[in-house]
Amino acid sequence: MPVLPGSPPVDVHLKRSARARRFSLRVSRLDGKVTLSMPLRAREGEALAFLRGHEAWLRQTLATMPESDRQPVMIGTRLPVEGRELLLMPGTGRSIRVEGDQLLIPGDPLAAGARVSAWLKVLARDRLARASTHYAGMVGRSFSSLALRDTRSRWGSCSPEGRLMYSWRLIMAPPAVLDYVAAHEVAHLVELNHSPAYWAVVSRICPDWQGHRSWLHDQGGALHRLRFQD
Repeated sequence: MPVLPGSPPVDVHLKRSARARRFSLRVSRLDGKVTLSMPLRAREGEALAFLRGHEAWLRQTLATMPESDRQPVMIGTRLPVEGRELLLMPGTGRSIRVEGDQLLIPGDPLAAGARVSAWLKVLARDRLARASTHYAGMVGRSFSSLALRDTRSRWGSCSPEGRLMYSWRLIMAPPAVLDYVAAHEVAHLVELNHSPAYWAVVSRICPDWQGHRSWLHDQGGALHRLRFQD
């Protein structure tokens, strides 16, 4: 999946279609996913040239997407953390902490969203590193690095050099869903494709992956609609 460099970088999903007669770009109004459709026999280089030629339009479209359906995260928000809904409330001390069904946020209430996002990213790195190491051990491979991003079009990726990338928003999904994404990407250390051999690896290390993939398809958009800071 190509990435359009810039600030911010934009992930682009390439979709080959037998019905496509030309290149076309589409931006999902639900979660901002960018799809570049292309004819079956078109070369990827041509698609990337088309993408660069329409970069200004694409960035303007992404910048002007309506915010009305996005939920700001603030004191009083109910936020999923590892699949468990917590109520954000003012806290004391210096650290964010979970007490019962509450997430207690110390400091300026107006900065709660930014503080929670930073806290979630630390938690996400720990959980994803642990899951990635576990599955890498199961396939007898190792990854070279692990990075977190706030991507809208994909939950993770694995480069040919073994670099893993994940969306930090996965920490809000149920733990088994996060584990599936880690297994999905680690399986690419063995098969850098989506061939039957690749899915055989996924099925071996994460046998119930279909249900977790369906959860992301059905519920993942809600995680992207959460806005943590302006």
